[in-house]
Amino acid sequence: MNDQKISAIPPEQMGLNTRFTFQCHKGVKCFTDCCRGIDIMLTPYDILTMRRKLDLSSEEFLAVFTEPKILEKADMPVVTLKLLDDERKSCPFVEDKEGCVIYEDRPTTCRYYPIGVGALSYSREQGDKDAFFFTVKEAHCLGFEEDKEWTVAQWRQDQGIDLRDAVNEGWMDLMVRKKSLPPSMKLSEESKKMFFMVCYNIDKFRDFVFDSSFLDRYEIPADKIKEIQSDEVKLLQFGFEWLKSAFFHAGRKNFQAKNSKKT
Repeated sequence: MNDQKISAIPPEQMGLNTRFTFQCHKGVKCFTDCCRGIDIMLTPYDILTMRRKLDLSSEEFLAVFTEPKILEKADMPVVTLKLLDDERKSCPFVEDKEGCVIYEDRPTTCRYYPIGVGALSYSREQGDKDAFFFTVKEAHCLGFEEDKEWTVAQWRQDQGIDLRDAVNEGWMDLMVRKKSLPPSMKLSEESKKMFFMVCYNIDKFRDFVFDSSFLDRYEIPADKIKEIQSDEVKLLQFGFEWLKSAFFHAGRKNFQAKNSKKT
């Protein structure tokens, strides 16, 4: 997802094989300009990797570097990157000369730029999805004047987007499912808090799974328990599936209550 400001010129639809020219580096005069005055929604995987990079707990990272918001169309809680209170509203991780100090673990939005994604839709039962891409051309950006050529697919691979989209797919699916419901069908405040914990506070969700009665209530295979104990990404994806079952009654066979087994 890319929350950068989009040019007033209607975007041209692009596919994975569409070619474009772009390159960003220290020699480009606008270097780091795109890291100011931005609105970046952080994905669950962004938070997981960024707080690892900074050696912070989930609670610490959320408190210092994020702002909670409600995504209006879905009425779901999200978090955005908290900008510095300077004249340019800068990203807290950008330096004028060196650029991003957490570049290897930068957010998904930054990796997409200057590519935007539009018309992402899911067939919720078959899991099919469709999307188109477009270039985000801002007036200040001189990267398009460089001669490095890419296809959209090559750009995604170079920026490590495919992995992040794969991990975050369950989160996106939850958003799409909620958006598809009538406006009158709202989640309770407790459900929203649960969504926030699962998606953004992996430490608290781990405690919820392993230090509460959660595993006493559900028939979770032993190999799955072992997997989510040792792998935070698997735990995160497990959480997405549990929320889908709890909120939308999808995939409920994976979360059978222990006292519901037939005798």
